[in-house]
This record gives sequence, structure tokens and C-alpha cells, in this order.
Amino acid sequence: MSDTVSGTQPGQRQLNGPQTTGREYRNLSEPSFGSTVDENVAVPMRDGVALRADVHRPRAAGRFPVLVAASPYPRQIQDLGAPAGFIEAGATDFWVPRGYVHVIANVRGTGGSGGTFGFFDGQERHDMHDLVEWAAAQPWCDGNVGMIGISYFAMTQLEAAVERPPHLKAIFPVAVTADLYEAAVHNGLFNSSFVTPFLAMLGLTAEPSDRAWRSPLTGMARHILTSPRVHHKFATMNGEAAVTMMHTLLKLPHDPHPWDDLWFDAAIRHPTRDEWWDERNLLPLLPNIDIPVYLGCDWQNVPLHLPSTFTAWQALSNSPVVRMGMLGEYGLTWPWESLHIEALAWYDHWLKGRDTGVLDGPAIRYVLPGAEEWHTADVWPPAAASHQMFALSADGGLDSGEGAAGSREFLVLGAGLGRAKASPIDPPSTLTWTSAPLDAPLDVVGTIELQLVASATAADTAWIVLLRDVAPDGSAEDITAGWLRASLRQVDEQTSTPGAPVLLCRDPVAVPIGEDVTYRIPLVPNARRFDVGHRIQLLLASDDQDPSTPAIMNFRHASVGTSSVNTVHSSSRLLLPVIA
Repeated sequence: MSDTVSGTQPGQRQLNGPQTTGREYRNLSEPSFGSTVDENVAVPMRDGVALRADVHRPRAAGRFPVLVAASPYPRQIQDLGAPAGFIEAGATDFWVPRGYVHVIANVRGTGGSGGTFGFFDGQERHDMHDLVEWAAAQPWCDGNVGMIGISYFAMTQLEAAVERPPHLKAIFPVAVTADLYEAAVHNGLFNSSFVTPFLAMLGLTAEPSDRAWRSPLTGMARHILTSPRVHHKFATMNGEAAVTMMHTLLKLPHDPHPWDDLWFDAAIRHPTRDEWWDERNLLPLLPNIDIPVYLGCDWQNVPLHLPSTFTAWQALSNSPVVRMGMLGEYGLTWPWESLHIEALAWYDHWLKGRDTGVLDGPAIRYVLPGAEEWHTADVWPPAAASHQMFALSADGGLDSGEGAAGSREFLVLGAGLGRAKASPIDPPSTLTWTSAPLDAPLDVVGTIELQLVASATAADTAWIVLLRDVAPDGSAEDITAGWLRASLRQVDEQTSTPGAPVLLCRDPVAVPIGEDVTYRIPLVPNARRFDVGHRIQLLLASDDQDPSTPAIMNFRHASVGTSSVNTVHSSSRLLLPVIA
């Protein structure tokens, strides 16, 4: 039992991160309850397998709305307070005192739940339906169920919603991935620095017993990590820290099944979109969702969850209400505690029938990095944005005019050449194009495309693109990125729009050696104010395994493995969505 209350008011355990999208709300639930917990509750699935859940509920008689949080991460330590990427179920000591039951469950094959983990497969969708309906039938539930949590917890929200369980009334899937291929394989380039340690981490965290997770040592760690002085430091930990931690865990042994089997499927057996990936793509199923959905992400989450925020927005065509909140730097840190006031306004409205004001105003609210202020829009991309073309000039400039026609070349070396060091006569391994210093602020918000005209001396290569903001002192900040395996360049012309090509990534076609090819490379949509005196820079590489090559959030890709001299022509264009 616990009487701790978190929030933003004096005397409460203070939550890290932004708590709203810049708004004031009304009629919000106040903390009125102590908390009790039922541990290791068996939740039966339709096939007889039982998931395990901890049920945190108000210490009072009566029935309450329920927020379900489900993932492969250890449910027993979701209140640990650690700055780790698997502490993402939300703050139990925020929800329960305000009259919500917080059900934290482990998906199949993790944390003591029966069956075998399927990594976002069809079975997991059925389980999420059954978990929601089980919660609705319990004596402590008033029949109103929502879901909570970011990242994988957000993914299971969409999994449940596409199955349309009758008692699921609304969801809040912030930092979601709706299409696993979109996050694991970036247009043909395997996201190795994330997927490999992620599956290893799942294997490691699946092994300790329930007793180990609830040990006195864990309790001591919780006491330290949630102390105000220590906890406050976690407000500015970023995604690079999580990737570094997971790479450290790679050195520890774990049971290879099913984790290594799943890695082999994702990395080796299924390099292009096929039936295996199609089973793990919810985008075609999102029109099934007929309940309110609140989407959101931080602009920095480029190589993982940010892309799905926008593809999901477009696909949720039958949801009666869809809202989106986009956050700036450190908007989503660990343990996840941000946007809790926003989520409370959402669920007080949909699960308790309170008029909180959460539906007031435009559907989209976003921080504009560089200006650090809130903006609004009714549609995505914002209607005020129009694409401006910037030429990749032969002299390395990035401007509205191409100047003298020409080209530039760079070198990518495949593995196994046995060369000790680069030669001074070699072309560089990356190219950059940089604009002149801006004489007025430039607001870029929306979809971004690189129309690359290039040739290669290999039958396949990679295109890795970074958009950067270069400050007057010469320091560069990564804004967003795009990726493409050249042999998977085919564009779906039916669904593509100007500035937003959709790549099929199914049937590889060899690159004609030495011939110019026009590639339409999507960069992950983003927002940025490039301020006066700053310069816009585009960086292009064909391999990011070398630590000296910039990589956004330090997410790196398995090499295509070919050696090539790649030539880029000045007829290439960068399309930026500029708001006047």
C-alpha cells in the first residue's frame, strides 16, 4: 500500500518533463485516494494462456475507470524511477490517487506471462483485446477502459484498438510505432544499433524471477532513484543514453530463444517488406479504430517513433476525434512522466465525463524548436507550409539557384578490402551542402524530401541523409534524417505526395552502374526555426558504421557492404516545407 502522490503541486512528488501542450485545463480529478496493489494476477487469454499483471487500484470501495499499460518490459519495476527506456508505463502514484486503476501487464512470453513473445504479431493484438475486456469485467472497474504508456506501451494501445474491444473508450499512444518495418528497417537499411540491443535487452529482462524484481535491493534502488535530488537529474536524459545502455547489456549472456530467432527474422530472413513484416504493420488496420486517439512525440525521436506519429495520423480516418501534441527537447524522458496532466484531461473527459477543455482549439499543438514556442494547426502537414526547393550546388552551396552545373563525388568502402588507412587522393566519405547565413528566420514545418540525382559504381549502395542547423559559431545540430537502400528505390506513386514519397521496399532492382538515377528520399517530417545568422546544411553518406560519421541519436545501420564511388549532380533538390 502507498499514499505517495505525484504531480505538479507543492507537497507532491514532482513529475519531470512538460505536463501539457501549453494549455490550462479545468475540472481535473484531484488526488483523493490511497493505493493498494494485487500482484501477479493471472489474466486468461482466449487460447488458455495466462498473462501476468499487477493491479494498482484506489484503496476504497467502489468501481473506477481503468488504464491498462502492457509491454514486454518488467511490470514489477515500472515505479523504479530509473532513467531507462523500459520504464514507460506512466506514474502509478499519479493515476491511482486521482481515481484510476492502473493495470500493468506483461505481454505474452515476458515477465512470467505464458506463451512465446511474437514481437508485435497478430497474436499480440488478440491478447490486447482480451486484456482490455478482462479488466472491464473486474469488480473494481466501472466499465470504462483506456490505455497508457509510451513506446511499446503505446504500440500495444494501437494493437488493442484495431481489435475494437467494446469497453475500450479512448487511447493515448504517444511515441508510437504502427509499422514495425518503419522503425526496424529504414527503407531497406537495417536499424542495427537499435534492434540488436533491444532484443538482447528483452532476453535479459525476461530471465530474472518475480522475486528478484521485488527484492530488498530493488527497493533500495527505488528509494534512491525517486529521491527528489536524483530524480530531477533525469529530466534531461536523451535517447542516446538509452542506446548506450542497451549496447552495454549486449555483453551479458541470455537465453537465445525467442530473442535471437526474432533478430534473425528481422535482420536476415526478411530484408524487404514481405508477409512477416505485413503481419506487424497496423497502418492498414488503423481505419478500424472508432474511438478517440491522442497521438504525440518529441521532434528528436527521428529514427524510431516520430515517423509513425504522422503515418498513424493519416491512417486514423474513422476515429471520431484525433489530437496530436508534438514536444521539444526532453519532452519524453525516462522514467516517463511527461504529459500526465494532458493525459488526465483526456481521460477525465472520455472516461469520467468531465468537461476539461481538452478538445478546445485546433487539433494539433506543437513546439517549434529554435523558437521554443507553441504553435497550432488544424491539419498535418500545416496548410500554411509550402515546399521551397534548394539546389545541391556543385560548389557545396545549398541555395535556391543551382549555379554552374556540375557534380561532386564521395567514397564508400565495403568490408574486407584490407586497406589500413585512407589515401589522400581518395574522395571524402561524406558530402555536405551548406546555405549562406540566413538574413531572416526560416520556419520549416512538415514533410521533407531529397530529390537526389546520382550515379554509383556498384549495383547497390545506401543513401543516408542528415538535415542540420549550423549556428554562427559553427556548431551543428541534427534536425532530421532520411534513409534509402538504392536497390529499393521504387516509389508508390498512388500514395505519394509532393515532398512525401512513399517507398515500397519490396522488390529490389539493381542500380545501373555508372548511370544517373533520380531517387526520391523522404526525410522524417519535422519542425524547426532556422534563426538569423544560422545556416541550413545537408549531409550525405552511404555508410554510418564509422563512429566519426554523424548519425542522428547515434542510431546506426548495417552496411550494404558494397564499395562505390557515388556521384551527386547539382540537379539534385532538397524540398523544405516553409511557413511564410
